[in-house]
Amino acid sequence: MNDLSPRLTSLAHGGGCGCKLAPSVLRDLLSDQPIAQMFPQLLVGTETADDAAVWQIDDNTCVIATTDFFMPMVDDPRDFGRIAATNAISDVYAMGGRPIMALAILGMPIDKMDPADIRAILAGGREICAEAGIPVAGGHSIDAPEPIYGLAVIGLCHPSELRRNASAKAGDKLILTKGIGVGIYSAAIKKGLLDEAGQAEMVASTTLLNKIGTDLAKRPEVHAITDVTGFGILGHGLELARGAGLHLDLNLFDLPLLTRASELAESGLLTGASTRNWAAYGHDVTLPEGLPLWQRNLLTDPQTSGGLLVSVAADAAETTLAMIREAGYPLAAIIGEVREGAAGITVS
Repeated sequence: MNDLSPRLTSLAHGGGCGCKLAPSVLRDLLSDQPIAQMFPQLLVGTETADDAAVWQIDDNTCVIATTDFFMPMVDDPRDFGRIAATNAISDVYAMGGRPIMALAILGMPIDKMDPADIRAILAGGREICAEAGIPVAGGHSIDAPEPIYGLAVIGLCHPSELRRNASAKAGDKLILTKGIGVGIYSAAIKKGLLDEAGQAEMVASTTLLNKIGTDLAKRPEVHAITDVTGFGILGHGLELARGAGLHLDLNLFDLPLLTRASELAESGLLTGASTRNWAAYGHDVTLPEGLPLWQRNLLTDPQTSGGLLVSVAADAAETTLAMIREAGYPLAAIIGEVREGAAGITVS
């Protein structure tokens, strides 16, 4: 980054998945959209707030399509590109698919940014796509008032390996593959309160591809997968619960956290999205009596390029967890279970 260039995060009013519309607003906007039943080949549309759209071509092939983009949550342009690309590709992995191609989405305030920084953003995205084994085959760019970057991603899967967020079963255990706290870390970066070690930890987490989703989907004991992003662990957990018509029990002290997440949350750091998230879905969540606000904020913290939430048969939970950790996700943990009951979440 040119020393005379403004900080990337100073050019945007928000950053990462913390910029997502509140889940209640999104549901209202999509409430009158066409339903999947109108198109038999459309296996997954907007009905269950799943991670991507899925169209079945034939008995052996489904096409997965998704798009994701946002404003910078870090100041290093290459890291911004890497994080945004990792986050966008994650939706394909969350469906159990294998990505095959990406298109870039770019909006930049051309009069405010050094062209070298824009090239670095694009290079970061290409770097992650290369790691995923896919090309950036094209895209679209505009002059925009705030920097925006992301990808549209196409993937494939066999119909038997498609994993939705609505197919959890009562008795399943829940595994989360990455630590929580990305939103709080990004708020600390905005205020200059996160040291180099903390920034490196956040970048390492948000640029870790969720490739494990493709492997998990090959295991019949894995019933449902979703990725945890802007709505936090509670919001995306609720999408899973509502889709399946079941209740989730989460164990607060089993949730994996980034190293300084609790410390920073307790000091009062949070994003606006955390508050919006609770306002949107708090009525469907039961928390322990007297739970401090900072701990609730961890539960609603928006995760940019977060981990996968996996619903797996109880008798296969430990072996599945071991597989995930061995694949390079050391913070992965069993965080709760699925049971019969009204769609919602109880935290204990």
